[in-house]
Amino acid sequence: MPGTGKKEDARIQVTKNGPYMVTGSIPLVKQILVCDKKGNSIGWREGERYPLQETYALCRCGGSRTRPFCDGTHLTNKFDGTETASRRPYLERAGWTEGPDIRLSDAPGFCSHARFCVRGKGIWDLIGQSGSEKAKRTTLEMAANCHSGRLVVWDKKTERPLEPVFEKSIGLVEGPVGGMLGPLWVRGGIPIIAADGFPYEVRNRVTLCRCGRSSNKPFCDGSHMQG
Repeated sequence: MPGTGKKEDARIQVTKNGPYMVTGSIPLVKQILVCDKKGNSIGWREGERYPLQETYALCRCGGSRTRPFCDGTHLTNKFDGTETASRRPYLERAGWTEGPDIRLSDAPGFCSHARFCVRGKGIWDLIGQSGSEKAKRTTLEMAANCHSGRLVVWDKKTERPLEPVFEKSIGLVEGPVGGMLGPLWVRGGIPIIAADGFPYEVRNRVTLCRCGRSSNKPFCDGSHMQG
């Protein structure tokens, strides 16, 4: 059943071989990847905020001339939007890396290749050093910047995730160089409904494909980086 446009009805509906129908007055804003001089991913910078709309359709095929919005190109470019992503919950798919007082869950199937996790010797090595306050802070920062939600840090004492706090919003990911378009960064626990009505697990952050080439639809698998 379509949403009404009210905030309490915020949701993203995947349509069959068509766009994402967004309802519930969800803010839409560009999120630009920030890299250091060596090309390492180090953070995010907010860009343009689009005028708030109660409902809107976002391109899923990658061919729209009015991106990020749908212009109907999926009707003529033979876009196959068949959803192939696993429907198992995140924790059933995750492996674990242990640190002194925190632990890292890692579900590679969610990865969209922003590469925050491979800075230095990588987050998996760093978490083993997280008895150091500096190493712990860096581990938390790297995991929080993982926009796909592949990586989550947990407090071992409370067994609770140490997650960044987001408003319900959609980020249009762009690379550090103009024209490099990434996925849709869905933030703040927005429900995503499959074309057949299946409700995907609601998570704090996930990334949806908007290039049309992912083999993990509707989620991003990094295919946009192949040109």
